[in-house]
Amino acid sequence: MESTVNCAEDCINGCILGDKCPHREYAGEASKFIEDTSLDKMLEMAEIARRRKLTEPPKWVIPDDI
Repeated sequence: MESTVNCAEDCINGCILGDKCPHREYAGEASKFIEDTSLDKMLEMAEIARRRKLTEPPKWVIPDDI
């Protein structure tokens, strides 16, 4: 069953695999990050990432079959 679960769609309302979820370790890391990081710090990190994205040059994707 684990190989047929599309987490992005099937687990939208919560993990359906429970303890069998292959991504359990990441959930623990995310929970720890949320507990240990203030909302102000998270907003600061998001703003830094947003500014970095705005200042990056555009990335062109050129198809191989030109």
